[in-house]
Amino acid sequence: MDGSGSPTLEQVAAVAGVSRATVSRVVNGSPKVLPETVAAVEQAIRQLGYVPNRAARALVTRRTDSVAIVVPEPDTRVFSDPFFAGMLSGVSRTLAPTSSQLVLLIEPAEGDDQRFIRYLRGGHVDGAIIISHHGRDNVLQEIAQLPLPIVFSARPLGVDVPVASVDVDNVAGARTGVEHLLAIGRSKVATVAGPLDMTAGLDRLTGYKDVMKEAGLPALIEYGDFTADGGEQATLRLLDAHPDLDGLFVASDLMATAALRVLSEHGRRVPADVAVVGFDDSVLATTTTPKLTTVRQPVEQLGARLAEILLAKIGGAHLTSPEIYNTELIIRDSA
Repeated sequence: MDGSGSPTLEQVAAVAGVSRATVSRVVNGSPKVLPETVAAVEQAIRQLGYVPNRAARALVTRRTDSVAIVVPEPDTRVFSDPFFAGMLSGVSRTLAPTSSQLVLLIEPAEGDDQRFIRYLRGGHVDGAIIISHHGRDNVLQEIAQLPLPIVFSARPLGVDVPVASVDVDNVAGARTGVEHLLAIGRSKVATVAGPLDMTAGLDRLTGYKDVMKEAGLPALIEYGDFTADGGEQATLRLLDAHPDLDGLFVASDLMATAALRVLSEHGRRVPADVAVVGFDDSVLATTTTPKLTTVRQPVEQLGARLAEILLAKIGGAHLTSPEIYNTELIIRDSA
């Protein structure tokens, strides 16, 4: 170790059995290193608890003047779902008066989850906001334990250390949407749920199931993935299995737009035959025919708050508690 008692680059190289230059390339995220060499270096880094000097300096001085938004999703989803635009807008608005610049990290085509870790560990940014994460993302625990200010857009599934997070009450939001469908006289209400490895998918399904159980009605469930294609396929399966359904709660507006299209193509009038409720109140909700009744979550406000918490953590605040915001049912023409 060096005089400060911290592991050095040379020690990492010795444990990994590679050169100092190779270790430097790995911690800086260079793609020109063999996967097995990267694995050996990362194992040595974890074993020794090594933190690059550049990252250590950045935590104190904030000289990078950059923060990362990490989205473990393919670019096709990031750029097609209005949810991400709203999040980015809220974050950007909060950072605008500061000197911090945004760096967007999305899922690499080859699915190299460790690329996020290498970049964040490399001292390139002062902190990171993690958005749209999945329980299958095995890097979440590692990200949560990095010596770097981190905040999550929802509670991260599978992470067992205290972390700062910002989200809405998805269970309560889903309840309001499903209760509205029952209140307007619908009795065979199905749902297009989101993926169960995401907090939003899991909690919104819980809200739906709770209401249906309390009403003594069967839960009719198909699963999407928060994309238009996922919503289309799930709606088709529901119509095939339950042709007499008269209500549909869809776990995102993007999936709901596809559900409306499928219902129309199959001769189902909305809301006369099937009433539909979405979730988000994104810009899509007022562009559909009919306009979409949906559960509003204040996406830009959530993004702004994520940035506020991150800036506070970069400034030395110790924040590890979740913050939960309320939702609101916005009634339009579809239900």
